[in-house]
Amino acid sequence: MNKLLNGIITFSLILGIFSQNVHAKPQASEQIPVLKQDDIHQVVAKRVTNFFTQSHYRNFVLDSAFSAQIFDRYFKLLDSNKAIFIQSDVDSFGNRQESLGQELIDGNLNTAYDIYNHFLKKRYNRYQYALEVLKRPMDFSTNDEIDFNREKIAWPTSESELNAYWDKRVKYDELSLSLSGKEEKEIREVLSKRYNRVLKTIMQSNNEDAFQVFMNAFAREIDPHTSYLAPRKKRDFDSEMSLSFEGIGATLSQQDDYTVIMSFVTGGPAEKSKLLTIGDKIIGVGQSNSAIEDVIGWRLDDIVDKIRGPKGTIVKLEILPAGNNSKAKVVELTRDKIHFEDREAKLKIIDNPRGKVGVIEIPSFYVGLTEKVEVLLSEANKENLQGLVIDLRDNGGGSLAEVINLTGLFIDTGPVVQVRDNLQKVITYNDKNKGIEYTGPLVVMINRYSASASEIFSAAMQDYGRALIVGETTYGKGTVQTSRNISYPIDARLHPNWPELGGAQYTIQKFYRINGDSTQLKGVEPDIEMNKTKYVDKTGEQFLDNALPWDKIPSANYLTIANIKPWLPDLESQHLTRISHNPEFIYLDEDIKKLNDKKDRQYIVSLNKKKREVEQKNNEERDLKRTNERLNKVGLPSITKLDDLPKDYKQPDPYLDESIEILLDFASKYSKIEDNSSINNVISFDLPIEKTNK
Repeated sequence: MNKLLNGIITFSLILGIFSQNVHAKPQASEQIPVLKQDDIHQVVAKRVTNFFTQSHYRNFVLDSAFSAQIFDRYFKLLDSNKAIFIQSDVDSFGNRQESLGQELIDGNLNTAYDIYNHFLKKRYNRYQYALEVLKRPMDFSTNDEIDFNREKIAWPTSESELNAYWDKRVKYDELSLSLSGKEEKEIREVLSKRYNRVLKTIMQSNNEDAFQVFMNAFAREIDPHTSYLAPRKKRDFDSEMSLSFEGIGATLSQQDDYTVIMSFVTGGPAEKSKLLTIGDKIIGVGQSNSAIEDVIGWRLDDIVDKIRGPKGTIVKLEILPAGNNSKAKVVELTRDKIHFEDREAKLKIIDNPRGKVGVIEIPSFYVGLTEKVEVLLSEANKENLQGLVIDLRDNGGGSLAEVINLTGLFIDTGPVVQVRDNLQKVITYNDKNKGIEYTGPLVVMINRYSASASEIFSAAMQDYGRALIVGETTYGKGTVQTSRNISYPIDARLHPNWPELGGAQYTIQKFYRINGDSTQLKGVEPDIEMNKTKYVDKTGEQFLDNALPWDKIPSANYLTIANIKPWLPDLESQHLTRISHNPEFIYLDEDIKKLNDKKDRQYIVSLNKKKREVEQKNNEERDLKRTNERLNKVGLPSITKLDDLPKDYKQPDPYLDESIEILLDFASKYSKIEDNSSINNVISFDLPIEKTNK
């Protein structure tokens, strides 16, 4: 929620890697690299520019005006919080801003690299200044505040203005550690290591870093879902879609200059070998036909690239085993395909006092989802269920083909979604497979983070009257992207020595509900809102820069399966009665109201220790009181502090629990609802296309 307050950026790669800032050494300014464009970047820039200008849904001209917008976007991506640059930095490149479009067309990105090199120097100076501030006496008695929401402010006009912000930023870091119980000496040690670690990452910057940021500044100025995918990002994207990757199956962390094994993927080569243990340090990596390279001090993503590789190939790891007196050893592992089983769709059977209910949680619309859900439905059909809940909360979307096929498991035949391309041609995608895998009552759970394919599925279920939609209004992403390789098939023959070129993801269509409405900006509204009070924040497509507008097209021809609208008032009344007496929903209502009251100050944090301690104490007492009420409710003893909470204790999920109750209310009425076999009218609205500027 308060993303601007998150001081640690999680760096997640396919091996589940994250970075910890410990034992970093001081860095000298002469070590700052001077980046320049690789030869291959000219090819990539020209091809990506061609993709975007020729095939994107949005028609735009790469003229001087659009170039100036890319210029502004580039600075925003480099320094969104306006904590690095001052106005004169931006102005010093202003005379070149209108040439960026031509540089993209030509593939010569000189301005982009000049700006990025200046950024590295300025960022280096800022963290050096932070280390100087760290030497000052710590004083948490003043009434200072820090505002982390700086996107909309003007660029600072002087270095002294930036210094004032960084004084508060360092103080915020110090106070955060102080509130966790650390003393001044330990605070300085922790922050010194943290800031020096950032300095080291600056020294390890490479040419691809600058290229990625600039190409994505271009992409995001077209629309928020268009991206350049660097080679390793393209591999990560492909792995996310297939829920698999090829490697050794280990989770790694960077500590000091070492890469440390933190955990293993069950059944992966690393675990099955029995040659590695948690805490081992990887100090060298080699391939079957090459010598081992020392990787101490390398960037974590570069080490990952060397460890990953095709299934069946061998990787050699030089390991410093866990323990102080260990001797280095070399381990050979055969890479294999690793599957993310924890992110597959899952079925749970809930024995509610009112009846047995199935819950299928779908984290994403990955390739192979429909096949998996078909198996789960086969299991569910054996359980004599009262109904089924499909949980799409936090599901950001995925494959268009999968959502069409998944919808087909719950309807007989008919349209699922309509799409329109940049030539205004409309195509209707249908479920053509006769038969329904599950015919019982259905509830679909959605929230503000349900997007794209989740919205297609929930909208189709709603338009057909096939399911009751519960939760909160979805994200509002009504666009379709394609992902394509930048390399051409002929490149391997003509340019065998070229490295991987990565990929481009860009918007090619807008999708529309079968009733003709777009979900763009507006999302899918639930039939039953889960909370009494709406949380007011800026989550959703409508708050993103350059989001495409909402519009609508004529309806597709389809038969409604059922008319559930007459039952909604009664179902909602039962729901509201339940949650008004449910402690979990009372807690949620209190929290939402509190957040809404503070929405204008949600990014402003006090730097006064006593005030923060009072806030912290109040929050801890509230959480402890609620936790003990939950424990007592299930017959467990109270605890005196939150740290004493049993490790196997599972927090309640009130939204899921209430969705099950709504489903059981719905199931009792479902038999009275007519199915499509008795409906003889075809819904076909011949509506003109309407547009709204939003």
